[in-house]
Amino acid sequence: MSEISKLEQNIIIKKIDNETVNIQIDNNDMLKSIAGQFDQNLKDLAKITNTTIFFRGNTITCKGKDVKIREFCDAIRFLANKYFLTNIIEKEDILISVKKNLESKDSNIKSFKQLIKTPRKSVIARSEKQSDYIKALKENDIVMSLGPAGTGKSFLAVSVAVTMLIEKKIERVILSRPAVEAGEKLGFLPGDMKEKVDPYLRPLYDALYELFGADKIDKKIESGEIEIAPLAFMRGRTLKNCFAILDEAQNATETQIKMFLTRIGENSKLVVNGDPSQVDLINKSQSGLVKSKNILKNLKEIKIIEFSDQDVVRHPLVSKIIRAYQKKSTDDKI
Repeated sequence: MSEISKLEQNIIIKKIDNETVNIQIDNNDMLKSIAGQFDQNLKDLAKITNTTIFFRGNTITCKGKDVKIREFCDAIRFLANKYFLTNIIEKEDILISVKKNLESKDSNIKSFKQLIKTPRKSVIARSEKQSDYIKALKENDIVMSLGPAGTGKSFLAVSVAVTMLIEKKIERVILSRPAVEAGEKLGFLPGDMKEKVDPYLRPLYDALYELFGADKIDKKIESGEIEIAPLAFMRGRTLKNCFAILDEAQNATETQIKMFLTRIGENSKLVVNGDPSQVDLINKSQSGLVKSKNILKNLKEIKIIEFSDQDVVRHPLVSKIIRAYQKKSTDDKI
């Protein structure tokens, strides 16, 4: 029995004929979570796989072409595995359940192996590249990740970092960003230094709160276990026993990224994340993200992960938007 099939609990799949399959789920809580409110998850899954479903009691009947029925059944298995490990099925899991099962079986297993358990939710890899990224975050001292918005670069790095903090594998988490305005002139910002830089670092707060809850995170920020600071504050420091993340690194110069990476000290991990297509610097050629990747790519101690639009795990429209802009950029060059 394969490792993934051991996770398939309380499910019996019985083929009636070439166009009909019955799926019996004996765990009522699992069934309720997979079906979703007003059975919307099953309806969405049927639409994605181009099948017809009938739901009665604890049995789902699926009708359609043989290949589509197999897609539907594989998706149900994936969702059952997700529920078994995390006790929750989220809306985005429905699309992912089909996408994942179009990938290799090994890729599917890797997703569950790279489970990240946090106090509020458990996170699994939603693409093979995400599996590789989580593995790199756990095993490498320095990781660089490049790719479009919505691929989980920041979210997964924050998940691993604070999980390591809770497990006392490190003493501090440091989250940093260049304080660069996103194409707007915000003018004077009132307040102390923290209040001035917080708007730039808000996405990092959002990830922390989603995973661990506001009260717990605020206490760790107050105690200094979690530090959120602009990149300029990193100069001159040595980072020991910590996990430091430089987010939005496409807005840092080559010199700034070098400065950040050379802060690494004993028992520390450094992560550099960015999207080369979203540079907000006035002189875009000053962006050091891709330059740094090319300089460091031959150092075996540094793991570089490059995401594409295929790895986007936000709303399905995000991938289409990214491809549309990529096409325009290519057409403009022609």
